[in-house]
Amino acid sequence: MNKKWLLVIAAVLLVLIIFIIVNIKKPGASSVVNKGKAGSLSGIYNKAVSLEAKGDLQEAKSLYQKLVNDFPNSREIANWQGKEEALNIKLLFSPILTPKSALYQIKPGDTLAKVAKEFKTTVELIMKSNNLTSDKIAPGRKIKVWTAPFSIVVDKSQNILILKTDEEVIKTYIVSTGANNSTPVGNFKITNKLTNPTWFKAGAVVPANSPENILGTRWLGIDVPGYGIHGTTEPKNLGKQVTQGCVRMSNAEVEELYTIVPVGTEVTIVD
Repeated sequence: MNKKWLLVIAAVLLVLIIFIIVNIKKPGASSVVNKGKAGSLSGIYNKAVSLEAKGDLQEAKSLYQKLVNDFPNSREIANWQGKEEALNIKLLFSPILTPKSALYQIKPGDTLAKVAKEFKTTVELIMKSNNLTSDKIAPGRKIKVWTAPFSIVVDKSQNILILKTDEEVIKTYIVSTGANNSTPVGNFKITNKLTNPTWFKAGAVVPANSPENILGTRWLGIDVPGYGIHGTTEPKNLGKQVTQGCVRMSNAEVEELYTIVPVGTEVTIVD
């Protein structure tokens, strides 16, 4: 073989060697990338926890939301969502102003009922979010009022109730729905609200304080006669399809929902 061909072969081999070297992944490169991503995850989470401890609930909430959006496959996503929803309720029940609330100055002749009706909210929510122990209000005082409408979605297949404002999920609750698919499906509205409701069942009237009263401590009726969202005396059955068609919640959680949503709130029930 002449010298010319030897040089050509050597050049080809050299090119191949360079190509192989360039394309071989450096040991540990992948783990470094993953480590960097995990580090940012840890950093965001720790910052969120720190901000929450300092009382900066809005910023902490946005960081938990960022974790959910940026790391959707993490095993911790349910934990982050839970923390975000807990902060939603804390913000809702605190005097801290949010983009969906406003500061309202009480005018002469105002009552909490009048203000609640004007802003389509509840007296209970106004009192809770302003730390009011009485419904008496003085002109000139400034109070926080919620200004965005709430809506409710009940998913029968998962036995969950989702409280939303606009398209934002505020909180997800575990509920019981009707046995044999007896909970009606469709779009409804809350038509009435009762505290410590009496249960009128076939052939009997069960008072509120009776352990046999399955309605629990609150009732939110919808525009289908006899159907509504209420508490329960059987919390162990939450998450199951066991009711006669109503949506059951734990007493503590139905009391929370009762405080938040006014009559007229839209309720969508899906299979």
